Amino acid sequence: MSKQSVRKHHALEKHREKEKTRSNNISSNFLLSKHWKKIYPIGLHKTSSSLSLSSLSLSLSQTSNDSSITDSSSITPLDQKISLALRLIASSMEKKEDSSLSNKNVARTVSPTCNPNPNPSSEEELMRRCNWITSTSDKVYVQFHDECWGVPVYDDHQLFELLALCGMLMDFNWTEILKRREQIREAFGGFNANHVAKMGESEIEELISNTSLNLAESRVRCIVDNAKCIVKIVREYGSFSSYMWNYVNYKPIINRFRHPRNVPLRTPKAETISKDLLKKGFRFVGPVIVYSFMQAAGMTIDHLVDCIRHKDCVNLAERPWRHV
Repeated sequence: MSKQSVRKHHALEKHREKEKTRSNNISSNFLLSKHWKKIYPIGLHKTSSSLSLSSLSLSLSQTSNDSSITDSSSITPLDQKISLALRLIASSMEKKEDSSLSNKNVARTVSPTCNPNPNPSSEEELMRRCNWITSTSDKVYVQFHDECWGVPVYDDHQLFELLALCGMLMDFNWTEILKRREQIREAFGGFNANHVAKMGESEIEELISNTSLNLAESRVRCIVDNAKCIVKIVREYGSFSSYMWNYVNYKPIINRFRHPRNVPLRTPKAETISKDLLKKGFRFVGPVIVYSFMQAAGMTIDHLVDCIRHKDCVNLAERPWRHV
């Protein structure tokens, strides 16, 4: 064989080897591309790390049943291992998501009845009263605070009663007085000033000797004398109510105290009323007693601002004056 023929033969062999190598590469790339379709869903590339494993799991479940994409005969052991690993990871993530969703659903179901952060102040605010009402306060005193104290009073009989009860504060506290309120009211004829003013000596002595009332003689005689003064005022002013409410221009004084120490025992207005009452013949009507009367009769609103009764009494106080 000539040298030229030998060279052509070697060149032809090299060309065939190159073509064979090229053909093998193409076949290998095609097979790898086909394998990736089994692992990654259509349109999902290996670099798409922003997608969640749950999405990957969903796509895998969809493509695994597609016979047009998956050829079971061409799956290698490596393909099986990769697919199995991805499925295990995806399954684990699905369980975590299901558990999280279940916990959220349970929380939504339980939260209305089992509030993990209940508002402890809601009930306390509902029942909050002035600081001098404590857990040891007698229920009759609490009831008086909730229903009577600070409520504007316009009836002559009720005003006379409150004036008499406030005068007793020199001898007793509110609880002791309120526990006997009904007995005292009955003893003095419902605090009808006309009836009390006509009491004779025998009736006065009977009241003094009544141990259930436990009233000193001076207190009984004071109430009778004040009744006589009220009768005179009614003749002059038309009613005891008109006379008393005139001192505040027929409108309660609304205070907004925050602390018990801010609530006064006497005020200039109470001192003025006390002086006028003394001039008209009333007894035991000093400025402190008069101011207690003004508080009880709603002529001044002294419930603390955070007390449940403050707003209610203010609403009543802002109504037009009503003379009964």
